[in-house]
This record gives sequence, C-alpha cells and structure tokens, in this order.
Amino acid sequence: MNAKDQPTVIKKYANRRLYHTGSSTYVTLDDLAVMVKRGDHFAVIDAKTGEDITRPVLTQIIFEQEAKTGQNLLPINFMRQLIGFYGDSMQALVPSYLEHSIQMLTENQQKFRDQMTSAFGAQTFGVQNFGVMEELGQKNMDMFRNAMGMFLPFSKMPTASEKATSPASEPAKAGGEDIDALKKELAEMQKRLDRLAQS
Repeated sequence: MNAKDQPTVIKKYANRRLYHTGSSTYVTLDDLAVMVKRGDHFAVIDAKTGEDITRPVLTQIIFEQEAKTGQNLLPINFMRQLIGFYGDSMQALVPSYLEHSIQMLTENQQKFRDQMTSAFGAQTFGVQNFGVMEELGQKNMDMFRNAMGMFLPFSKMPTASEKATSPASEPAKAGGEDIDALKKELAEMQKRLDRLAQS
C-alpha cells in the first residue's frame, strides 16, 4: 500500500482531545464528521495504548448526530431490532447485509435526491416515491433471503420473482407486512419533511 493510501492518523489523548497528525492541529468530532462526509480515510488511535479506537469514535459521532434536532437517521424500531441481533445466531450476517444495503442506497442516492426534490415541490410524498423505496426494499429483502439460503439450503425463503409465480401463502403475507412497515416509516419521514419545510 502506498503512503498516500494510508489512512490519516488521529490520535486521541487522555484528556479526550483529538490530534490530526496530517495537519498538526487539534480537531473535534464535528471535524471528523466533515472528514467522513468528504470521503477522507482516517484511523483514530489511542495515544497511550496504540489501540485502534476508530469504531467507538465513529459510533460517538453517530450518537452526537442523532442527538441533534432533525438529524435522526435511525428509527427506533430499527435500533431495537439491531440490538436484538447481538448474541443471536444471525449476528454474523448482519454487518455484511447492512453494508450492502447502505452501499445500494449510496449508489442510488441521486435517484432518491430527484424523487425528494419532486416531493418537496408538490409538498407530498407521491406514489412514485413509494415505488422507488419499495423497489430498494425488495432488493434488500431478496439479498437477505439469498444470504440465508447459503446457511439454510433446505429452508430457503422465496425471492420476489418466485413469489410472483407461486400461489399466495404465508411467506407472501410476510412480504406484504414488510412493505406496510416500510410505508409506515416513509409516512413518518414525510411528516418530518413537512415540519422542516414549514420551519
């Protein structure tokens, strides 16, 4: 790995101050959040022990962002479900599933931006927006089912295409419940957008 590909080292001292070794300046968690959004690659190292503490620092950044008014990205139900996976047999699958999901969202973010712009203009969250979110949600569900199939080959859950060619059953009802839950989350999102637009 070239030197330019190495992550910038941020040293964290006992007084909780963060030192940016690249610019030789002290930085804050807000500064690190800006670096993340900019795509800067960095690692946070405990100055005393040399331990890599990047994960807890990023978690702290998320916590502080969530504490800001209007900055909530993590729904309560999602956090509860995520906590439920700790110590569960499915725990090993969750990180890769979430990583793939957020990567898909990132790759399609311009499409979502266009849809959100359209929603703001009409002051409504149109049917076409539900369609986009449902499509993404369905892709994520299919990806999760495929991952499950590798571990449980004798009880593989059907994909969307398999459901379309098979008669209605209980698994199909479960898929409908997933979409209903997604619509409910989107409705809550629209309420937040309306409040922001009026402020």
